[in-house]
Amino acid sequence: MSESRAMRIVGETNWRALTYFNVYRCLVTFLFVSLYWIGQLPQPLGAYDETLFAAAVHAWALFSLIAMFFMRLQWPPYPAQVTAHVVTDIVVITLLMYASAGLSSGFGMLLVIAVAGGALLSPGKIGILFAAIAAIAVLGHEAYLQLNFAFPQHNYTHAGFLGITFFLTAFIGNALAARVKESEALARQQAVDLANLARLNEHIVQHMQSGIIVLDDGLQVTLLNGAAGTLLGAGADAPGKPIGALSAELDRCVRSWLLGAESRTVVIPAAGSGNELQASFTRLKTEHRVDILVFVEDVATLRQRAQQMKLASLGRLTASIAHEVRNPLGAISHAGQLLSESKSLSAEEQRLTTIIEEHSRRLNGIIEDIMSISRRNRTQPEILDLRDWLEEFRSEFVRRHRLDAAAIRLECDGDHMEARMDPDQLHQVLWNLCENGIRYSRHVPLLRLRCGIRKESGRPFIDVIDTGSGIDPGAREQLFEPFYTTETDGTGLGLYIARELCEANQATLHLSSTDGGGSCFTITLAHPHRQQVMN
Repeated sequence: MSESRAMRIVGETNWRALTYFNVYRCLVTFLFVSLYWIGQLPQPLGAYDETLFAAAVHAWALFSLIAMFFMRLQWPPYPAQVTAHVVTDIVVITLLMYASAGLSSGFGMLLVIAVAGGALLSPGKIGILFAAIAAIAVLGHEAYLQLNFAFPQHNYTHAGFLGITFFLTAFIGNALAARVKESEALARQQAVDLANLARLNEHIVQHMQSGIIVLDDGLQVTLLNGAAGTLLGAGADAPGKPIGALSAELDRCVRSWLLGAESRTVVIPAAGSGNELQASFTRLKTEHRVDILVFVEDVATLRQRAQQMKLASLGRLTASIAHEVRNPLGAISHAGQLLSESKSLSAEEQRLTTIIEEHSRRLNGIIEDIMSISRRNRTQPEILDLRDWLEEFRSEFVRRHRLDAAAIRLECDGDHMEARMDPDQLHQVLWNLCENGIRYSRHVPLLRLRCGIRKESGRPFIDVIDTGSGIDPGAREQLFEPFYTTETDGTGLGLYIARELCEANQATLHLSSTDGGGSCFTITLAHPHRQQVMN
């Protein structure tokens, strides 16, 4: 809440209070005017000068009506109008008192109300001034009575006590007004704090990397932040829609959870993106109802967080392996080489030394692959032009493997597609996939590299499609596990490292089959303009 807005609210409150004070004046004057015209003025109202009483009452009523017009215009300024109202009330009530048998008429109480209203509407020294004016008016009235022998006996004692009452009323009114001002200031400050807190909460919720959805008791979306909209492929018009319109699977899981048949944390597929989402449910109790709070996160992101812990453990393991295995392995390999150089070995013994060397090299390769994981540098993602980058990669791969240009076909859905990933690590992943692909492909083109942008999530993807016979369904579940291989000379770490590198860059790697029977490895890269903040 800005300072100007706070001042505007204070001004509106002051004008509203002055309006209420004028309404009170209108009611009093309407009562007196009505009693005058129906001829039912009670004694001693107007007993000594009925003409003056009638003129003063009608003038007071006219002033109340005119005051409404100027208050609506809010001109003259508020302090001037308050002063005009209170002083007019004091003058008119003093005239009515004079026309109605002096202090015994009871008009002194109306003066007390006028002074109290002035003290509340204009706290500070001005309230004391109103009390002084009222006291002088009463004492002047009594002095005039003393000079005019046609009136009953004057009463300075009554006037003195009434004057004291005016000042006490002003002091009390000032104290009450000060407390009201303090309360208003505190309320305004609290309103500012609450508004700032609400904006802060909204900013935090909207910019959280975890998706947040709030559902009412009818499973209608009342709040959906940007991350949840991206993960579910929902637009800005999602609030107000049923959750089933965003994700039928999420709707089913929420309903099952409410019935107690589903865990509070489930994993569901993301529509159209090929990714998996983890959804957690909890009840959010508000003042009048119980809402449902849904947290949605990308499973690949969760795996990426867990990867840091795995790499720390793996680093300690590889250090131990390097110390305990690599040195003895080097000695065995060296001894085997020396033994193979001996001229007295038979053919059978030569074959055994060859086996020793081959398996030593294979075991050394496994150690190198494991250590490459622990030594891997932090990712340094860059924004890449995917088509240009793949063109350069294809040229390099064809040249290094001495293939024809037609051996690898590049298919892109657009000319300019941005992707965010560490270019060196993307090169390592794609190189591994392409080498595996050409090993099993049967005809030209040996590989198809296809890239595009997923409409539902805005994330770029790369498909590596071979023309082989596909992967046995029984091997699919173990394909990305470390040390799993179907080759006699393989280490079983290539695809495992490829997936680890993808997850370190907020990307995913999964396998699917093609219509032609080959295999398709899909790399779904991170959104180029939405970066996950990692601890």
